[in-house]
Amino acid sequence: MHESEGIVLFYPHVPRKAKEYISETLDSRWIGQGPKVDRFERAFQAKFSPAVPCVAVGAGTDALHLAYLLAGIGPGDEVLTPLFTCAATNIPLLHIGATIRFIDADPRTLNISIADLKAKISERTKAIICVHYGGLPCDLGAIRAIASEYGVPVIEDAAQALGGAYNGVPIGAASDFAIFSFQAIKHVTTGNGGMLTFRRPELEEKARRLRWFGIDRVRKQKGIWENDIVEVGFKYEMTDIEAAIGLAGLEEFDEIIAFRRSLYRRYVENLKNVAHITIVDDFNPLKAHAAWLFSILVERRMDCQLKLRGRGIESGQVHFRNDRYSIFGCSEEFPSMDSIDDNYLVLPLHTRMSLADVDLICDVLKEGW
Repeated sequence: MHESEGIVLFYPHVPRKAKEYISETLDSRWIGQGPKVDRFERAFQAKFSPAVPCVAVGAGTDALHLAYLLAGIGPGDEVLTPLFTCAATNIPLLHIGATIRFIDADPRTLNISIADLKAKISERTKAIICVHYGGLPCDLGAIRAIASEYGVPVIEDAAQALGGAYNGVPIGAASDFAIFSFQAIKHVTTGNGGMLTFRRPELEEKARRLRWFGIDRVRKQKGIWENDIVEVGFKYEMTDIEAAIGLAGLEEFDEIIAFRRSLYRRYVENLKNVAHITIVDDFNPLKAHAAWLFSILVERRMDCQLKLRGRGIESGQVHFRNDRYSIFGCSEEFPSMDSIDDNYLVLPLHTRMSLADVDLICDVLKEGW
């Protein structure tokens, strides 16, 4: 990083060919949803979800809303969902009118607690939502076994987990539903975009209709104007300008994730034996971490942040437990989240950093605060 900036918490990765591909798009007939969106979907599918339909949308939140609707979640349906996540995971459930039942966090990973999931699932449950916090996969084997027992779908919010894997299978490739985010600071960005994937190919036409007001665009583009709208859709499409950036990002993805994982490993090497720091990771060999965030647990978190800030290093919480937002109206207790609520801290991890930057951050932390 530039010395005057210090080491910032996040920095967007703009791929080398992004400007070239955007310029080509601006000189073409299509700048809204057009052929580049189709190309982006095919390229994403080939790389991450070869046997699963992929539908590009305007944001990861759009993808979540569509996933919930396609899963059949309706007003009053009970959904088990993470307490600790970006509010975007759960806000679409409020729009639907579903009944949200929060699951406590596992303090080792900040993913959902399997014990609390087992305690709260019931015949009323319509779906299970899981979030791979920071890129660390959830315990998908256990989650899918519980879901199978009750006959409900698993919806993976993989906004932070592109490139991660569980038991050798890419995140999202074997899911009932999964969503990915291409928001500004994700591994691959389109400025603001998302992708919806799902295992049931018969849902693809409906997903594409819902993405565009409920209109069958294929029929419309053939000049057939009599086609009816029979379901209420949304304006959730991705544009070709966004897809152009995304295509450039996919070309660099292997390089991006390899570099981010090298930073993550360097943090682990430096901090794994530091007495006053706990790394948020269970180091399960079944899990391939996507290395979007590097998080630790510390005592006197504010003092730690001030120490880092004094050395030009940003840090932060990034996410906030959703039960504390008034919109969710939750008064339940969550003892595991309570136990680490004042301790979790996210450290910088992005492609504008170097291994030397990680070493510097770790040296500052080792000094104490």
